[in-house]
Amino acid sequence: MGGRLLSIGECMVELMQAEGDLLRKGYAGDTFNTAYYARSFLPQEWSVDYLTAVGNDTVSNDMLAFIEKTGVGTSYIRRVAGRSPGLYMIHLKDGERSFSYWRSVSAAKTLADDADHLRTAIEASDILVFSGITLAILAPTGVETLLSELRRARAAGKTVVFDPNIRPRLWDDQTYMLETITAGARAASLVMPSFDDEATHFGDVVVAATVARYLGLGVDNVVVKDGAAGVTLAFGDAAPDFVASAKVDRIVDTTSAGDSFNGAFIAHYARSGDPVSAARFAASAAAAVIQHHGALIPRDKLPSF
Repeated sequence: MGGRLLSIGECMVELMQAEGDLLRKGYAGDTFNTAYYARSFLPQEWSVDYLTAVGNDTVSNDMLAFIEKTGVGTSYIRRVAGRSPGLYMIHLKDGERSFSYWRSVSAAKTLADDADHLRTAIEASDILVFSGITLAILAPTGVETLLSELRRARAAGKTVVFDPNIRPRLWDDQTYMLETITAGARAASLVMPSFDDEATHFGDVVVAATVARYLGLGVDNVVVKDGAAGVTLAFGDAAPDFVASAKVDRIVDTTSAGDSFNGAFIAHYARSGDPVSAARFAASAAAAVIQHHGALIPRDKLPSF
C-alpha cells in the first residue's frame, strides 16, 4: 500500500570541497535531504514530493532538474520572480562541518505566502515533514500560516514529523526562536530532535528530559538522536526504547547525518510500523552517509531495506 510524503523547507546550492582548491556544486537542505533519503527507501507506490519556492533563473532551473532526477516530485514547488535559491559552503575539519551561507534573496522564504497552495499540497499528503530551519526562514505570518495548516493536518489524522534542527544564526531573537520551535513541536505528532541542540538551547541535562518535555507538549512520539551515544525512542504509552548507533570505521563528513537518519526512519516506519527496527535501519543509513562527502550520497552506497 502506498501513500504520499511531502517535505517542506529550503533546498540550497551546496558547495563542498573537491580535489585541490576546487569546489563541487550540489543541492541540499535539511528537509530536502530527508526527502531524498525517504525516496531512496520507500517503494515506488509511494510518492515523495518537495514543497518550497525557487526563482525563474538558471540556478533555479538546474535545481528543479536535479530534484526531479532524484525521483522527488516538484509539482508543489512555486516560482517567485526576482528571487533565487540560497547557497551555502561546507567547511570540514576532522570530519566535522561548519557552514557559510548566502540566502538573503532566497525564494524559499516565501514558501508559505500562498496559503491556498500550501493547503492543497498538505491535504494531498499522508506524511508531512518540516524543521526548525523551515520555520526560521519564514516571516512570523508565514510561520503561523504553515503551523495552522499542519495543526489541521494532524487533527485530520495525518503524520506530521518535526525536526527542531536548531540553528541560532538563522534567528534574530533567541526567545522567539525557542517559542517558535516549541510551537512547531505542538503541531507535530512525531518530533525527532538532536540532543546536542536540546541541551544547548533548552538546557536539557539528560535525554530523558528532552523526551519528557516534548511529550508534555502533547507530541505522540519522540525520537531523540544523540550521535554516537545512540537513539532514544518514546512511542505512545510504551516505555522508552534505546537503539545503539551503528559502527563507523572512519568519519569523513557528518553533513546530513541527522537528515539521512530522519528519512530512513520515516521510510522504514511507514512500511513496518516498528519504531525500533526503523531506528536500527536509520542508524545504519546515517553511518553510511557520514563515511562520504556531501549531504546526498549515491543510493548504491546506502544499506538495502
